[in-house]
Amino acid sequence: MAALFFCYGGAMSGPRISGLNHLTLAVSDLNRSITFYRDLLGCRLRAQWAEGAYLEAGSLWLCLALEASVSPDPGYTHIAFDVDVDGFDVLSETIAKRSVIWKDNRSEGLSLYFLDPDGHKLELHAGTLSSRLAHYRMHPGLGVEVLD
Repeated sequence: MAALFFCYGGAMSGPRISGLNHLTLAVSDLNRSITFYRDLLGCRLRAQWAEGAYLEAGSLWLCLALEASVSPDPGYTHIAFDVDVDGFDVLSETIAKRSVIWKDNRSEGLSLYFLDPDGHKLELHAGTLSSRLAHYRMHPGLGVEVLD
């Protein structure tokens, strides 16, 4: 099957995406995953059925979909959840006790990299794109070109 790639030479005109609508994760045990995302991460359970559930975390709509076989991405692909700086330490300590850590934090901000019960790579992060870009502006020797 041929791959289709789009290459734009500049800013896109016309319709474009405006944000993330929802995120769906395949899970092997729905109740275990609901407990993880609701009780550990603090998501609000909004709907549940035999093969899935909808949870809410701020403006994020998270769907859990029951699958017989779950194969998380083996690469660096991961989902980063936002947390307030003031709550980072308490929540990260709780998560670290109840989950597997998959990577040490080497970023400029507060981050905890952990796995969900099905091995999906997650991150708890206190920071914004603006704070990340400010870091690279202050450290031009890191080799990241910030585009304004």
